[in-house]
Amino acid sequence: MKNYCKYLILLLLLSVFSCEEKPEGQQIPVSKNEMKNSMETANRYLLNEEEEDIANYIKRHGLEMTSTGTGLRYQIVKQGSEKRIEKGEKVTLEYEVCSIAGDVFYSSENDGLKSFVVGEGGVESGLEEAMNYLHRGDVAKLIIPFHLAYGLHGDDKRIPEYATLVYTIKIIDNQ
Repeated sequence: MKNYCKYLILLLLLSVFSCEEKPEGQQIPVSKNEMKNSMETANRYLLNEEEEDIANYIKRHGLEMTSTGTGLRYQIVKQGSEKRIEKGEKVTLEYEVCSIAGDVFYSSENDGLKSFVVGEGGVESGLEEAMNYLHRGDVAKLIIPFHLAYGLHGDDKRIPEYATLVYTIKIIDNQ
């Protein structure tokens, strides 16, 4: 996500607080409704920007992705077995996690395989959701919007704030 998004949000919030001149030492109250409207406007802007970035990425790479109601996009690149992944099962992934701009953040090649139990959390909610649509052995590409990934703050390691993640995964069929 572009860095100017943060500044736009800050500008919107500042405009709410600085619209009226106030005497020194006196605060002008901002109604909850004004604050709510300002935050809604900023959130809508961020979501629209991200949607546009995702649509451009999909078009640029010629992908045919399925979109879920939450904003997750996925494409099964290679079909695996017919065994669906069930809640409570452990899955192991070969993976690469990139930004929508192509910067690689994590990969199984450099960081080892990723394993988790479906339905128990501990991974991005978008990755968890994707397991509902996949089978063991599938190779898939996922686009996870920042609100389903690491949100406004990133992971405090390699993933920055507001990062839309592109996952390429292979679900190891070890069961």
